[in-house]
Amino acid sequence: MVARGAVAWRALERGPLGRRLRKVAPVVVPVLLAIADALLVNGLELALELGVSVVAATALLLRRRFPLLVFLFTLPGLYIGYIWFAPMIGLYTLAARRPGRARLGICAVLLIAAHFFPYPMSDFELTAYRENTLVLIDACVTSAAPIALGLLVRTRRELASRVEDLTRSLRREDRLLADRVKTTERARLAREMHDVVAHQVSLISLQAGAVQVSTADEAARAGARTIRELSVRTLEELRHMVGVLRADGGETAEARDLAPQPDLEELPRLIEMSALDVTYERGVVAGASGAKTVERAAFRTVQEALTNVRKHAPGARVRVRVDPVDTVGGERGARTGPADDADTGRAAEGLRVEIRNGPPDATASVPALPGGGHGLVGLRERAQSLGGTLEARHTSDGGFVVRAEFPYGAG
Repeated sequence: MVARGAVAWRALERGPLGRRLRKVAPVVVPVLLAIADALLVNGLELALELGVSVVAATALLLRRRFPLLVFLFTLPGLYIGYIWFAPMIGLYTLAARRPGRARLGICAVLLIAAHFFPYPMSDFELTAYRENTLVLIDACVTSAAPIALGLLVRTRRELASRVEDLTRSLRREDRLLADRVKTTERARLAREMHDVVAHQVSLISLQAGAVQVSTADEAARAGARTIRELSVRTLEELRHMVGVLRADGGETAEARDLAPQPDLEELPRLIEMSALDVTYERGVVAGASGAKTVERAAFRTVQEALTNVRKHAPGARVRVRVDPVDTVGGERGARTGPADDADTGRAAEGLRVEIRNGPPDATASVPALPGGGHGLVGLRERAQSLGGTLEARHTSDGGFVVRAEFPYGAG
């Protein structure tokens, strides 16, 4: 029964009613205490004293917004109505929210004076030394206690805030330390990758060079030359990427200089060295938009799509098309050629890349090329990071199409 009651109380405390009570109680409870103090001290017979005391108690509703003004309103209640709660709560609020030595000192003197001198002043007896001393000590304690409590609460809040800031700082340092560990591990993996891959590619390049020198067959020599050029290019890109991985923060100028910067100007060379039956239809001039990030994304999209054709559709015919993209009537449309920019007087808003291949040749051998299945996922993430889209699907004739659109605003 007790456990059930505790559960119900916790549910009530955490519910909307409990949250409202926690918000209202600190404002209303001091006012009720001050009104009860006024009624107990003055009763219902003393109209002036009771009225001044109730006004002083009601003023506590605004003590958080106007602590100094509310405290001054409570002093008549102490002087005329002999109430204590209202001025002490007002002085506590002033110490907790508006601390200042001069301000608190003056207010303490005012409270001592209101407490020490009787109402009316004609009742004050200067020769009553013992009684006056006791009243003065009582007034000093009455003024010092709320000031000390208010300063204590304020100091506690400041300490809690500083502890919270320190906790956030420690968490930030922990994240920085973790990032540094990741950077160190990334550099180690980059070195290992460079050592392993560079060794194998260098052997391929040396073997291709030996074949190019030793063979008399022109076709074999051309093939060996192509293999050697691809090997050298692979080593260069590997060196660039390893440099990026080893850089402390990929956005530094040094890291950007190390990063490979392929664009649409290199696309014909990529298609030429792909050893595929590719028809390239170019509807945009490389570098015309100045959006190099978009052109690099387009280059990587074509590169990955051609790699997938070699893996999964050997012997298939491929069509690569790169066009500018407009927004016409709220719908995107591709232009027919670069001359449209001059004719319409409008700049293209984006770039569309489409790689479409037919069904594979049944007589062609399928190369045993490794694959992790992450190529299209990476292309889609790259397109989304630039604010574009990427679509990859099978076609009705047994082929495959990859279509991507990139806005120039991201470049």
